[in-house]
Amino acid sequence: MSEPAHWDLSRTALLTIDLQNDFLHPEGAYGRAGQGADSIAALPQRIAPLVAALRARGGCYISAQFTLVPDAAGEPLIAPHLKKLRPFLGRGDFAPGSFGHDLVETLAPADFTLEKVAYSALYQTRLEYILRAVGIDHLIVGGIVTNGGVASTLRDAHLRNIETCLLTDGSAAFRDEVHAATLLSLGTVTHQMSCARALGWLEGGV
Repeated sequence: MSEPAHWDLSRTALLTIDLQNDFLHPEGAYGRAGQGADSIAALPQRIAPLVAALRARGGCYISAQFTLVPDAAGEPLIAPHLKKLRPFLGRGDFAPGSFGHDLVETLAPADFTLEKVAYSALYQTRLEYILRAVGIDHLIVGGIVTNGGVASTLRDAHLRNIETCLLTDGSAAFRDEVHAATLLSLGTVTHQMSCARALGWLEGGV
């Protein structure tokens, strides 16, 4: 893997996973159910400066947003394992075009937004098409949860020879120990750096 310091930032995108209102906003699906973590709530403010810095260097920002596709009656198509894990999810949650589905205000708008129906942002989405169409070779990745959508996306990118850099404190899980264990397990498939270090890099410093 080439070191991020050598990346062409005009051919680099920052990709966030699932930083949307239904996960983070108090009135979203998870907020109403009392599900959250301080480490997750802190992510948008931490990532926003990186988005601005990368755009200033010619790169772009892509938001991948978890989606529950509604059926003809408006009921969400929820995978059995997710329904068991999150029984509070229901009609209107993570629905395309809804407030809950939207990217959080701190980061909006993204340059490109894509719906995803599973963990990985590369599974049955248009992400690869976007990357090829606009000439993106490298991804800086953050979001939630580290052990779910973030890890799955990074492993899928690795299989496709897309170089990545994981933001170690620009991603989070509901349990800190799970986050830490996942960072360790991803050490062979992605570069890793803190948001502060990444900001310095994107602004032309170290």
